[in-house]
Amino acid sequence: MIKTWILYIVLLSLFPVLIFSQQQPGQLASKKDSLMPGMSTSISFSLENPSAEDKIYDVTITASSSFVKPILAKAEFKIAAQEKTVYIVPIRIAAETSQGVYSVILHGRDRSDGSRFIKTSQITISGSRKLSLTALDSPEFIRAGETIRASFLLKNNGNVTEKLIVESKNAVVDQETSITLTPNESKVIGIYKVTNAELGQNEFQNLNLSVYSPDNPKENYTAYISTKVISVKPVEDDIYHRLPVSASISFIGMQNRGIYQNGFQGEIYGKGTLDKENKNQIEFHAVSANPVEFNSFTQYEEYFINYKRDNVFVHLGDKTYSASYLTEFARYGRGAEVRYDFKRFSVGGFYNHPRFFRDIKDEFNVYSTFKIRKESEITAGYLYKTPRTGEMNFGNIRLDSEAHLPYTTGKFKISKNIVVSGEAAYSKTEQMEGTAYMAQAQATFERFNGNLMYMRASPKFAGYFTNTSTFNGNIQYKISKKLNVFGNYTQDARNFQRDTLFYAAPYRRFLQYGIQYKYISTGLITLYNGFQKYQDRLEPKQFDYYEQYFKVSVDQQIGQFLVNVQGQFGKTNNYLSGFNGNSSFYTTNISFEKFKTSFSIYASYAITSRYQMQNEKQVYYGARIFSRFSDKTSLSLFYQNNYMPEEYFRDRNLFEVLYHQQLFRGSELDVSGRYSLQRGELGNKDFIFSLRYTLRLNVPVQKTAEYTSLSGNISNLGVKKTEGIKLMLGNHLSITDKDGNYQFKNVVPGEYFLEIDRSTADINDITNVSLPATLHLDAKENIFNFGLTTASTIKGNIHLSENDGKDEYSFAQYQPTKEKNKRQSIIVEASNGEQTYRKIAFIGENFDFTYLRPGEWKVKLYRNGLDKRYKIAADSFHYSLKPSQTQNISIHIVKQQSEIKYQQEMIKVGYNDVKKKK
Repeated sequence: MIKTWILYIVLLSLFPVLIFSQQQPGQLASKKDSLMPGMSTSISFSLENPSAEDKIYDVTITASSSFVKPILAKAEFKIAAQEKTVYIVPIRIAAETSQGVYSVILHGRDRSDGSRFIKTSQITISGSRKLSLTALDSPEFIRAGETIRASFLLKNNGNVTEKLIVESKNAVVDQETSITLTPNESKVIGIYKVTNAELGQNEFQNLNLSVYSPDNPKENYTAYISTKVISVKPVEDDIYHRLPVSASISFIGMQNRGIYQNGFQGEIYGKGTLDKENKNQIEFHAVSANPVEFNSFTQYEEYFINYKRDNVFVHLGDKTYSASYLTEFARYGRGAEVRYDFKRFSVGGFYNHPRFFRDIKDEFNVYSTFKIRKESEITAGYLYKTPRTGEMNFGNIRLDSEAHLPYTTGKFKISKNIVVSGEAAYSKTEQMEGTAYMAQAQATFERFNGNLMYMRASPKFAGYFTNTSTFNGNIQYKISKKLNVFGNYTQDARNFQRDTLFYAAPYRRFLQYGIQYKYISTGLITLYNGFQKYQDRLEPKQFDYYEQYFKVSVDQQIGQFLVNVQGQFGKTNNYLSGFNGNSSFYTTNISFEKFKTSFSIYASYAITSRYQMQNEKQVYYGARIFSRFSDKTSLSLFYQNNYMPEEYFRDRNLFEVLYHQQLFRGSELDVSGRYSLQRGELGNKDFIFSLRYTLRLNVPVQKTAEYTSLSGNISNLGVKKTEGIKLMLGNHLSITDKDGNYQFKNVVPGEYFLEIDRSTADINDITNVSLPATLHLDAKENIFNFGLTTASTIKGNIHLSENDGKDEYSFAQYQPTKEKNKRQSIIVEASNGEQTYRKIAFIGENFDFTYLRPGEWKVKLYRNGLDKRYKIAADSFHYSLKPSQTQNISIHIVKQQSEIKYQQEMIKVGYNDVKKKK
């Protein structure tokens, strides 16, 4: 009994099997479903001898795949009479075995009578996904304008065939981006990127390659390489910090309402910083008097200067001054403004003398702002206005004294999705008092966003608004990715004190709501419904109507064409003419781009009852063409036959030609000509012509460094000559004299790359230091010496040999089988600590590394997925290369074999089925 238990323990320590009994087959089957490539295991077969005599069998084991190898291919098996037993077969699963179901077959032959039997057992090899992506080769330096080429090694180390997508976000993959890798297969993938030849300064270019499976896009493998790009056209070195300034002179001619005007106008504009730390920011603008009447297409006389440093802001001159939305929303004038920002508190104020609002002589404003949180703040301020002639006219109100307007505003972020803001203001003169308030709320959610604003000013309020109210709101709800609904409502303010430079837009009140559906990725349809009221603010009125309408808009991309088609149908109540009628509009917009030219075409046809006549027909059409012939030349053409009467309040182009030409660096010429309808005009056209020359300057404002120099010597380390060697340092050049000396003068301190022109040396000459060399040049004398020697070479070959030492296993009657040789490869790496070169080399082939710098080199070998049955006899070599030396290397790859020592007797597990006697 003790011997039997010892036998069980010994057997279980050699093979991963369970205790066998009549219930064991089900337990053993589970073992067959958890097998991985590269492991050794055992398979059991249930055998029975039902005869009355002992049997001896010759057993042969085979498998359905050469990757599944039985370690005991042949054996002798004894089984006693009336005995049931389990025969255990050890097998080895190769690392490259693919996922799937395989069969292990036992063939038995009875020695006594020659009868045969066959037993089959199936095993399941589980899938193992394992990819590796490594950078193989890339240049350390490259000159601007050349192409960066890099290679990566992608290997499938698993046993599942992988369908992969390879891509690069900043380079081009130079092969098919969709590849398939079988188990243990590898592939070299190359990428490239053309660098900009006009690169102004040296920079690093980081390229990447990503690999992922379409079935598992989140499992992304990425490898990177970094290359230094050396500028061949570096920007001009400068020891000054400069301020960008543009100066222009224009000749303007205008046929203005039948009267011709012309003259010259000058302009100077600059914006930048006064120091290299960019702390003192400045902006200034000066435009001389306009020789023609001012409109939207010409500039008005303006002078101002801004200065900002840390927490201080100062403005002197012309600008649009604003106190608050209710008190003084926008008033263009000449004055001064100052603001100082503390950590959470700001104070400021301005003085303004309006230039386009004659009722106000002067304005004074002071305010302070307190920040509660990052996006929440409260402001309190005071605005003081003085009349120009003793009284100010605000709509129907006449003020006969100065106006005092204290106000407070606030903005509060209630949550990450909701922001509310508002303002309250009070005005007081000697005889009248008034109030105004404004409230606004914004909400932004994933599916819903909206904005509401309401303002009310009392009849005697002396601010920007008087005796008026306004309400604006819009909401949008996203039902799905393709469908959303929206709505918006607008009611304009009626009485506000706008500068006389502009006309006020017509009074509007409209409600619009609709639904938008994106039926394909390049097309959507929008349905609108609502009403609108438009009323002319000037006398005599050109229009005053109320209209209910329905509109359909379709946006569709067809190839390179973007098409928009609209149709609007409405019922109009014309209060000006006293009749009701229908108004229909049909509009088409088509745009596309071809040959560096963009085209946009517009056409509209309307039958409307909005104006003087019922069912009045109107046709509008136009086109715009913009062509960029080069980076220096462009041309723009625009034409539109007319505009709708509601747009009378602004200047409108009817025909326009704009031509831009850069004559040389920093010098530009612009020519323009246009026919236009000036604001307030409905039919009289005016012509404007302009010829403009602009000179762009970089004015020095601070000296940042002193010039320095670089000198050195190229020593002769066994080459024919060191004279006439060309060296490059940025955009500086130097040539060595007969003794190998060189010098660079008048160089701005900073980081540089020193390069050698190899065409000026012999083909096999190489420097004894790495070039291009990074040099930091400071204000003192800079010296850099190096030598010129001849290059070395490493050549080698890879041999396959059998291993004399044999691994031993203790199994019975094992005889190794012959395997076919496969094409195996390794990675050979040569490095001297500064440069590293890698190559993939195959067994039985030669490799070499040429143009190596003499010195200490280490050659290291990597398996690169080499079959586990192969090993590298020696995986590293160290050499001290001399000039012009060719070092030969012989690399031995050993194919290992396993010798199995076996026992003389079979180990068996079984039991006797003894029949009970009656």
